[in-house]
Amino acid sequence: MVHLYIASMSGFSGKSLITLGLGLMLKDAGYKIGYIKPFGKIPLRHKNDFIDADAEFMRKALDIQDPPDVVSPFVVTFEVQNSVLKGKPSDKFGNIKRALASIKDRDVVMIGGAADLFEGSLFGINAMKIINHANAKTLLVEPWNGDSSIDSILGARELLGNNFIGAVINKVPQSALDHVIKSVKPFLEKKGINVFASLHRDILLDSITVRQLNEILNGNVLCCEEGLDEFIENFSIGAMDVDSALKYFRRTANKAVITGAHRSDIQLAALETSTKCIILTGGLYTNDVIIGKAKMKNVPIISINEDTFTTVEKIESVLGKIRIREQKKVLKTKEIVEKEFDFKRLLKELKL
Repeated sequence: MVHLYIASMSGFSGKSLITLGLGLMLKDAGYKIGYIKPFGKIPLRHKNDFIDADAEFMRKALDIQDPPDVVSPFVVTFEVQNSVLKGKPSDKFGNIKRALASIKDRDVVMIGGAADLFEGSLFGINAMKIINHANAKTLLVEPWNGDSSIDSILGARELLGNNFIGAVINKVPQSALDHVIKSVKPFLEKKGINVFASLHRDILLDSITVRQLNEILNGNVLCCEEGLDEFIENFSIGAMDVDSALKYFRRTANKAVITGAHRSDIQLAALETSTKCIILTGGLYTNDVIIGKAKMKNVPIISINEDTFTTVEKIESVLGKIRIREQKKVLKTKEIVEKEFDFKRLLKELKL
């Protein structure tokens, strides 16, 4: 049985995408897999305790038969963290060891990593400790942040030693993809680092549903609730004159338009183009003509209390951090990893 730890040097690198894609490919290839997320941060009530919401999603998506409290043996809650800070025993490593030991008869056990190699140290369960205990082969998922990403990959290999099997360079903007493939990847390969994939940033995987956006903004849906599960790929701020806005809106597909409730001209322009929802700032409503037009186009209109600047700040704070939980994203993830990831090379490294 091989343990494969999916690590990163920074949060929201795309580890879930790679883990899910590889898990589905391993299953399709006939391998028996397990999955565990040792350090959870999104508490989900389960019986009389908590499990991690992302871990539970992965358990169901990969059809893992182990119980939820094995797949998610520890999750941080306010009470747990407060207890540790007050000086009570904080080493939760025993939970992880017992969970790992209970997963039997698998070819590969995938271990979902924390935000970086050191997160969880407060509770005695950081990545370095888990990797060493399980003697886990470790795959690093590094989002492209310019040449500093090369430092991260080289530094990870130095820290992880023989457990390090290579990297995936993820979320590469289209403008940088040629540089990464033709220059960065060959450089790392010459340094003895396997680069299993260089994945471009995908619009769908970075997208957000109208429903998710409404929850983030704590908005009031004025119409067309049946359109809340549509995906938003772009955002536009309607603060310009209507002619300029219309030209811009026509070039921007599948967008959310953020504008003041008094700008009915901008709202009408948005409804003439590929718009998934309209966000009205300032806590005001629009007129019946706009509502009627929106209903004809099935475009939700959402009213929020904040001003435009605050709204944009809220949206920017979550972009790129939306979890892969919708079926469309699951299918897209599998498609991308199957096409781009050097799966045979991974099997060779894992000796499968």
